[in-house]
Amino acid sequence: MKTKSLYIHTIGCQMNVYDAEKMAAGLQALHYLPAASAEEADLILLNTCAIREKAEQKVFSYLGRLAPLKSRNPRLIVAVGGCVAQQEGRRILGRMPHVDLVFGTHAIGRLPALVDKIERERCRLVDVAMTAGFMETDPGTATVIPGGVTRFVTIMQGCDNYCTYCVVPYVRGREASRAPERIVAEIEALVAAGVREVTLLGQNVNSYGLKEGLCSFGELLARVDAVPGLARIRFTTSHPKDLSEPLIQAFGRLPKLCNHIHLPVQSGADRVLKKMNRRYTRAEYLDKVQRLRQIRPDIAITSDFIVGFPGETAADFDQTLDLIRQVDFDGVFAFMYSDRPTAPAARFADKVPTAEKKRRLQALLALQDLNSSRKNQSLIGTVQRILVDGAAQKPGDGPLEDCPPGPQWVGRTTTNRIVHFSAADDPAGLAPIYPGLLLDVRIENAFAHSLRGSPLECQAPAAGAKGEQSHAA
Repeated sequence: MKTKSLYIHTIGCQMNVYDAEKMAAGLQALHYLPAASAEEADLILLNTCAIREKAEQKVFSYLGRLAPLKSRNPRLIVAVGGCVAQQEGRRILGRMPHVDLVFGTHAIGRLPALVDKIERERCRLVDVAMTAGFMETDPGTATVIPGGVTRFVTIMQGCDNYCTYCVVPYVRGREASRAPERIVAEIEALVAAGVREVTLLGQNVNSYGLKEGLCSFGELLARVDAVPGLARIRFTTSHPKDLSEPLIQAFGRLPKLCNHIHLPVQSGADRVLKKMNRRYTRAEYLDKVQRLRQIRPDIAITSDFIVGFPGETAADFDQTLDLIRQVDFDGVFAFMYSDRPTAPAARFADKVPTAEKKRRLQALLALQDLNSSRKNQSLIGTVQRILVDGAAQKPGDGPLEDCPPGPQWVGRTTTNRIVHFSAADDPAGLAPIYPGLLLDVRIENAFAHSLRGSPLECQAPAAGAKGEQSHAA
């Protein structure tokens, strides 16, 4: 049968990236193979995010640009999936007459049948039905798409926390966890295909398995740690209220678990945290940070912040800045609050003016840039073990004249810092550099968002070996 071309454009989080791989794998049954661009495709699939207003604006802007392609090729199928599709449903068809299919977050497994029906009947369809339990796609184990040494693996979907600013429970449904056997089987298949690092995904991975009576998240990590050939494990996102002592202890006993945790706090003020329905206090968050650093003193901690939440005062924001100084984060993601449909905070009074939200965001980011730069500078002269991702697309955020001659490579430390280096620095006579190699690099320069160094050795050490994190030169 003739092959057809599929182009997927993904907006949003890591879970959307994972979902896109599942979509592509399912559509292979209809003989769809990846296209290099939207202009070459028979099916264009937009995978969407609704978590912030700006992401939603990007969705409709991109869809608008597809109208001329549909006009030139009436048989082109335009599909919209993900969180905006779940949220807006049939309204998208009314707003965008060139869209053929709207499918929600629980319809990925049904996507091949929906596309097949459109191909046969040239109809327009909407499927935003949600079902209970984790929605496995077919096949239910591995989605093995060649290329890359790091991959995302979703272990649960949905959320039961109902933070007042968030739409996730409304667009992804209630929390549901996958069976641990299927997760491990997927990771084993990925490792067999050359993957060296996995990131376990969930809206709140800390509560994995609790509703269903499965193993705890810490126990799941131990099972994944035992997969032969896997070098590193990461996970995101953690909710501070569910960061248990056994999970904290896992950072000290699991050799493949990376020395980094993303622990979103959102605000440093108890009054704001209560309005957000985060269900922890500033003191409780700081206590979790202290326990993590007792177990792993050099652990990298990153976080999320929302500035300008309704009712946030200047004093509240000052408490957020003080928290950043106290924790000394390795990095943060910060965003201006925006009203989201169905989220309770959209109805809250005392909205912060946009100009003030921008001022606060700039102040927060400036403070964190100082922290990040100082931490990166402190690594100059140390030796960091990196997992080589592959050839660098660009030399990094340092000046071009800093780049040594020769092919440029990039990898990440266990603390999730980007490291660039040149193959010209490769000591003669040692093994060649390749994606997936664990490599010791001496750090020689530090920039705002990356490091640069020279490799010390190019042998592949045992996966997850102790002492992988860093050591003084």
